[in-house]
Amino acid sequence: MTNFSHQYEEYRAHFEDHLQKMCEKMDFKPSVLTESMRYSLLSGGKRVRPVLFFASLEAFGTDYHGEEDLAFALECIHTYSLIHDDLPAMDDDDMRRGRPSNHKVFGEANAILAGDALLSYAFDILLREAGRGGRHLNAARTLSAAAGADGMIAGQSADLLYTGKNGGEEELRFIYRNKTGRLMAAPVAMAADLAEKNRTEAEAFGIALGELFQLTDDILDEVGESAALGKTAGKDAAEDKLTAVKIYGLEGAREKAAACAARCHDLLSAMDADKKFLAALVDLVLKRDR
Repeated sequence: MTNFSHQYEEYRAHFEDHLQKMCEKMDFKPSVLTESMRYSLLSGGKRVRPVLFFASLEAFGTDYHGEEDLAFALECIHTYSLIHDDLPAMDDDDMRRGRPSNHKVFGEANAILAGDALLSYAFDILLREAGRGGRHLNAARTLSAAAGADGMIAGQSADLLYTGKNGGEEELRFIYRNKTGRLMAAPVAMAADLAEKNRTEAEAFGIALGELFQLTDDILDEVGESAALGKTAGKDAAEDKLTAVKIYGLEGAREKAAACAARCHDLLSAMDADKKFLAALVDLVLKRDR
């Protein structure tokens, strides 16, 4: 695990350095727009998706140096989703990553615009990257599809639809696959696009990893503490969200998470790749406490 932690930090720090440089170059008017975009981009976090992208590239035998802008576009889309997710009309959360949510600092209307700006900025970057050739065009298409109406937005919509209503395992799995799974699968599948190998296996693994991440997220909302999570704990039950804990109970959700982690390892075994880091990441997600 020491080697894993060192490698994770190397990937994270490399991305963080690029993120800082990209944020320094932002100069949108009025200045409050740039400030609000930077505020959420630079609010910390585990940077799981950029790390997963870099790690997958290396696992598939491809150098991640030179692909930082694709990782940045990925993080812009993830960050926009968090800004909008925290809005009063959606999950209504005042805290994100241990800091006041964007709308608590800049106001609800400007938070909406900051999210919109991050999404469109990501596509500016993806269009530029697509000009590098077919492999990069495919990677851009992968991220675009994951973020859109047949991906993350569909999952967000279903999450809202079933809040306070009856829903079962089928509806829960739809939410998991789309709300979290598609954007977790994107960095692995994008790496497969660039490496031109493991594309089907990469997508399946990423979806399963996203499901595992959401399972543990549901569990932590039940048993975690707000200070450690960096967001308000206990909101899922208070708002009657459709979650694994609601469907299976706490122990049942833990059993589902363990089974999902085992499925992730099975999917990894089918890949032509150096699987050590990705396997350790699965174990980390299963055992995470924040």
